[in-house]
Amino acid sequence: MNQITNTIVAATNAIAASTGIQHKPVFNGLDWFVIALFVVGMLAVVLFSMRKKNESGKDYFLSGRDANWLQIGSSIFSSNIGSEHLVGLAGAGFVTGMAMAHWEMHGWLILILGWVFVPLYDRMKVFTMPEFLELRFSRGSRNVLSLLTIASLVLTKIAATIYAGDVVIRTLLGVESVNLFGHTVDIFWVIALGLAFTTGLYTIFGGMRVIMYTAVLQTPVLIFGSLAILYVGLQKLGGGSLIEGWNVTKTAVGANIHLIRSNADPEWPWLAVLPGSAIIGFWYWCTDQYIVQRVLAGKNQKESRRGSILAGYFKLTPVFIFLVPGMVAFALTQKPGSGFTTSGDAAYTSLVAQILPHGVKGIVACGMIVALMASLASKFNASATLFTMDFYREWHPNASGKTEVLVGRIATAVIVFLGICWVLVIKALHSNLYEYLQSVQAYLSPAIAVLFGIGVFWKRATAPAALWAFVVGVVAGFARLASDLIMRNDGGVVKELKQQLYKGLINADQYATGIAPIKAKHGLIFDFWNIHWLYFCQGLFVLTAALMIIISLLTKAPDARTVKYTWYGASAEEKAATRASWNALDVVLSVIVVAVIAWFYIAFF
Repeated sequence: MNQITNTIVAATNAIAASTGIQHKPVFNGLDWFVIALFVVGMLAVVLFSMRKKNESGKDYFLSGRDANWLQIGSSIFSSNIGSEHLVGLAGAGFVTGMAMAHWEMHGWLILILGWVFVPLYDRMKVFTMPEFLELRFSRGSRNVLSLLTIASLVLTKIAATIYAGDVVIRTLLGVESVNLFGHTVDIFWVIALGLAFTTGLYTIFGGMRVIMYTAVLQTPVLIFGSLAILYVGLQKLGGGSLIEGWNVTKTAVGANIHLIRSNADPEWPWLAVLPGSAIIGFWYWCTDQYIVQRVLAGKNQKESRRGSILAGYFKLTPVFIFLVPGMVAFALTQKPGSGFTTSGDAAYTSLVAQILPHGVKGIVACGMIVALMASLASKFNASATLFTMDFYREWHPNASGKTEVLVGRIATAVIVFLGICWVLVIKALHSNLYEYLQSVQAYLSPAIAVLFGIGVFWKRATAPAALWAFVVGVVAGFARLASDLIMRNDGGVVKELKQQLYKGLINADQYATGIAPIKAKHGLIFDFWNIHWLYFCQGLFVLTAALMIIISLLTKAPDARTVKYTWYGASAEEKAATRASWNALDVVLSVIVVAVIAWFYIAFF
């Protein structure tokens, strides 16, 4: 357990070691004035959203199921943009260029959520994704998914977001410690506790409704601020010319400008990346409670679908507003006389601190901080929803709506506390937050993707098959995670040797000699760990799918009544309602998203 404790959050410790913190004031009076105005605006939105009381679980967890397309699309985007992007994605751009852009070009998967899964979830009126598994399969499958999702949120995403908040705010303030009651305290504790407490407070009292309303304000501020960073960064590189700035960036990053890498590349072989990222993306965008809860809050299929389409458009932007600025940051470090300094995961925040004009710095800082808060609030609320609706309501089926709200608030408070406690055990982390989180998700997502994919589209899938495939998939995923923990020290040596072999700096014999003692030390664990994490993701997907199909064919066919929980179960009236919920404009807007993604792959092939 100690090893898991030390590395589960392995997404963020190296951030602190490579922040590039500026030990001088970053903001002036104008920046603080802008920040003060934004805080007032946020408070006004929070208070406005809380004018309507939460009388039931539907109100508290799903905003009364009255959300419109703008709230849904904005909330999906602002919830998605968290520590992975402000810290991790820009850092990935700094280190590996376009390699991780595949995960950001998943707007097409959000369209699948809107066009395929929204009608299914809407007619079932579920509160949670585990609830769907119980309806389709069994209570056991529901319990496993619910526990797994809560653990994943608390142990990785919540803790990583709180910790990344330290990187962002510490760099912006240029402060290492503060004096509290005569004691010098590391600024980390002030930031972590302040961020978690403030976000937890409005989430506890406002629930999903306040998250949906604040997202409408947060999203444009975040996008504007990030575009400002891109604009100023390219101008600085190009001597006032955006085109020349982009040319300088491409020259600096070299071959890293390409999306599709050779299969000989030890880190980003295209045959691993394309299918692997799609499996992770399907799980995240179509089945993860953290994201899907937003469309469940829609007042009808039309609003939920259009919210998904809007989110698809928003999802086209992170490559340009986070990853490319990371590449720009790298190019600035290579430009003589630029005076720009940073490293890895601090790339984005360093751009804010060092190149933006005052006033704009304040706006961007607001966008960054509220993005972290929005992401954190969504994780708090999703965790509380899972506990209340998947467990408490099962234990107390006759509980009143007000009791559900009270339990939800208590659960949110507990989740906030657990998230803070988990941050306290952070010891040693990977060098890239974004890549780390994607790899952990790669170990846990295949089994979930299989359950939903086969469960929805194959009527013959049975409950025993679902449970066994799920358990095997989860155990195998944790086994791979355990191998990462065991290899966390020697793994870096192996990866470096692979890179040297790929670049021709050493030959095959030298590589074999270099890894021989490591192989001897770890035995079969080395061989298991040495499988590329995205190939492992694909293999686990195939294994769980095969298990589910084989066991389904060997067990009794499911009751005919379960068909209504599949793609084929809609009645004539429900099909008519779904058809009436979209028109040609929805189709055209969706096709444009797909076309932009196709263009992007061609342009950066």
